[in-house]
Amino acid sequence: MIPLMSSLFLHVIFIFTVVNGEQDSIYEILKDHGLPMGLLPKGITRFDVDDSGRFEVHLDQACNAKFESELHYDRNVSGTLSYGQIGALSGISAQELFLWFPVKGIRVDVPSSGVIYFDVGVVFKQFSLSLFDTPRDCLAIQDFESADSIRDGKLLAEAIAKSQSAKLRYELHQESFGRNDM
Repeated sequence: MIPLMSSLFLHVIFIFTVVNGEQDSIYEILKDHGLPMGLLPKGITRFDVDDSGRFEVHLDQACNAKFESELHYDRNVSGTLSYGQIGALSGISAQELFLWFPVKGIRVDVPSSGVIYFDVGVVFKQFSLSLFDTPRDCLAIQDFESADSIRDGKLLAEAIAKSQSAKLRYELHQESFGRNDM
């Protein structure tokens, strides 16, 4: 009789949770995946996460948040969560000097190291993990010039990445060409 009562009690709690639509916040989901809650800013209006870890968050408007450098969040941010990392990320850009680099992934290798890495295509930017302990306020981008400069900075950063890749291939080709002559 007691196992039946506890089973019935658990089913009632489950139904209550489903009916009320209670769901962990996106910040709790990040934490459960070994990531800091402050990777995403305050002001998330809606989010979806599926069983494979694919997520999408929605903000009222595009905005910027200040850390060691500035991060830009599009209205929609998406990616794939796995423990300690986010892959296939879109909707976040990191500023370095005057350039904006799209963040393609984020990872925490060893939480005790206190370091988090942002994959910006050309390199991995390294930040202190403590910068992302709590969600930051995100300032809305008011004028179209700021959005255009972010887009132009992304295009320039992508062109530089392609140029560096081509230069590296050229240097490797020249090096192997020199070896073949000997």
